[in-house]
Formats: sequence, C-alpha cells, structure tokens
Amino acid sequence: MKIAMIGTGYVGLVSGVCLSDFGHEVVCVDKEPRKVEMLKRGEVPIYEPGLDVLMAKNVAAGRLAFTGDLKSAVDGADAVFIAVGTPTRRGDGHADLTYVMAAAEEIARALTGYAVVVTKSTVPVGTNAKVREVIARTAPEAEFDVASNPEFLREGAAIDDFMRPDRVVVGTTSERARKVMGEIYRPLFLREFPILHTDLETAELIKYAANAFLATKITFINEIARLCEKVGADVKQVSKGIGLDGRIGNKFLHAGPGYGGSCFPKDTSALARIGQEHAAPMQIVETVIKVNEEVKRRMVEKILDLCGGSVNGKTVAVLGVTFKPNTDDMREAPSLTIVPALVGGGARVRVVDPQGRREGEALLPGVDWLEDAYRAAQGADVVVILTEWNEFRALDLARLAAGMKHARMADLRNVYSPQDARAAGFEAYCGVGR
Repeated sequence: MKIAMIGTGYVGLVSGVCLSDFGHEVVCVDKEPRKVEMLKRGEVPIYEPGLDVLMAKNVAAGRLAFTGDLKSAVDGADAVFIAVGTPTRRGDGHADLTYVMAAAEEIARALTGYAVVVTKSTVPVGTNAKVREVIARTAPEAEFDVASNPEFLREGAAIDDFMRPDRVVVGTTSERARKVMGEIYRPLFLREFPILHTDLETAELIKYAANAFLATKITFINEIARLCEKVGADVKQVSKGIGLDGRIGNKFLHAGPGYGGSCFPKDTSALARIGQEHAAPMQIVETVIKVNEEVKRRMVEKILDLCGGSVNGKTVAVLGVTFKPNTDDMREAPSLTIVPALVGGGARVRVVDPQGRREGEALLPGVDWLEDAYRAAQGADVVVILTEWNEFRALDLARLAAGMKHARMADLRNVYSPQDARAAGFEAYCGVGR
C-alpha cells in the first residue's frame, strides 16, 4: 500500500520506517527543510537503537522516502497518517491540537482519491471527529474516512514495540476503512499479534487510560518507597512481593525520582482535563500528577541531607539526565527539576550522559558536561545516579569512591545495594525506599 506519514518526530519516523519494513511504500513528510535533508542523507535526528540501520535498509530498497512536499506524498495514498506533535497547552493542561488540525486542512486540499486519514498522534477524545469535520469542510468533494490508531512505543525499544506489539488499536467508522487498516497491519495479523478494532472515541481513550494507569503504578510504588524509608522496609523487596501477583505484574514498579518523558506527563494532564470538561473528574490521575511532582522535589531533599543540609560550594557529579536510558529525550525528565535545584543551591554540577548533551546543554545551564563518570566524580562531594544507563550499572565503586573528596552516593535508581557501596568505601549512601 502507499502511505504518507505527516511528521517525522519520534512517533512519525519510527512508524514510517517500520511500515516500510512491512513492505509498504512510505513517504515521510516534514515542514522543516533541514530535517528533510538530514533524513535524505541517512542521518537520524533522534536517538533510537537500530533505527538508523532499519531506515537505511528500506531507503535502499526503494520503499521509504522523505520530502517536504505534502501534496506529492498524499497524491494517490491509500492512507495518510497524522503524526505531528500535541504538546500540553500552556495554562490549562489540555493537548494543543493546532498542528493536527493544520495537517488535516492541508491533507484535505491534497487528496486526489479515496484515502483513510489516520490519527497516530495522541489526541483527546473527540479529536478524530473534528478532523473529519475539518476535511469535509475544507474539501467537500473529498472521498475519505478517518481512523484512530494510537501508538504504544517505548523510547529505547520502539522498533521492537512496533514489530512485536502487545496489541494494535484501530478505531474506525466504516468497513472500508477497517479493511484498509487491516491490510496495513496484515503482517502483524498473520503473526497473530492482537489487533483490537473499536470506534474512534474508544481508541482515543485507550491510549490515555493506558498511560495514566502506568503512571499510577510508578507513582504508587514511589509513595510506598517513602513509607519504606519511614518504617525500615526495602521497597525493592516490596515491589518483588507484589509484582509476583499475576493480577499486578512486576513492570513499572521500580521506585525512583518520578516519571517523565514525552507521554506520561502530557497524557495524564490531558486526561485530567478531559475529565474536568465532561464533569467526570479523574481524581486518581490528578493525585498522581501532584504526587509525581512531590517525588522529584523529595529527591533534591535526599541529596541535600546527604551533604549535611546544603550543597553550597560543593561539587556534585550527576550520572544521567535523560528521562530514561537508551534515549536522548529530555522532555519532563526529573533532572530538569533536580539539577537546577542543585545549581540554585550553589553546587558545582558535573553531568555525564551518553546521549543527553545535545538537548541538555540548552535545558541545563550552569553545569559542566563530561564524558566519563570517574572524571566527573574526581574531587566531588557526592555522586548522584539519576538515569540507569548500562554504563552506570557496572561502575567500579571502589575506584569511584577513591577519587572523591567525600565518598557519598545518592542512588536514585537503586542500581547498587547499600552494602556494596559501603564495602567499596562510600562513607554515606542513600537509595529510594531503603
């Protein structure tokens, strides 16, 4: 099938590349000429393991192309995917649909025959109906259907998630659109991956409900971690104990500095707003948002306590600033709360992150960027593990401690045990929920 993918951000680029690997003819469209030229040169503007290789493979096979010309990409397409940004609207927490509606208008003017216009972006309930209205108003003669096809990609594991999904959700209103979507995802259907067909509104809400539930699990275990610290329990053992219950499961039960990234903060805020607008308050979700912010601030207090109540004049080595490993994404990362608080408290902050510097330099002013954890810790008063990159999971703790002015560790991801840290020479160690 011929597919146009509007938007080459994280979701659009990964989805376009993977769909081309299914054998479809895919053209990815972006408004930014510099980005299009970069993609044409085979350069990937985001960090996602394996994406560069898969992209090159399908470009070479003639199934994948990039352009800034939406009209030519949409001409003759069987499906047109909208994968543009839906950032949180400043002031009210709702998703900003400006880019979605602008794309819908431009698609309407470019349609030359029947096509399914598929919303891949995460959008509030009722958005696909509005997309349909915009297209119908802009091009009354256009022959089209609208479908909702939310994404469930984890940054750092997006290709595997697309190729081997837990489920594919497809919301449609006509049998014709359902058949087109079925053909697009036929390779997954043949391998018996679940494909759930729903109406538009249900598909839209599934995405928000899923992310809000996962954010709730993270926040719940962070609340339990705080209680563990008060009563002398170990949150890692608590997590294991409840995670072995098949009704609960062990995923997203790792205590830490709070959730971040491009999805959970934005989607929980949007779902809370949707509930308010429909007089069905999402009280649990609203509390999750509030507690998650408190968790980030509590991490700052941990570091201050480790340093005797103040970091003024002290050197702090921060290992990891992206919101999770295997991505360069800094959106809503806990580091954006924690590091500025340290700098504001008078600390000299050194940062090490394998992929975070490109975005982080502008977002974290007043810090020094280094390439090596041991160099960052040399002469430091405390080392903070903030993102659990693999290279921070197997540090020589004795070497790390030996080079520090004061061997103190704030292990905000519980990578190491207190016993191992002390045996390696750390005079003080604090984790989360231990």
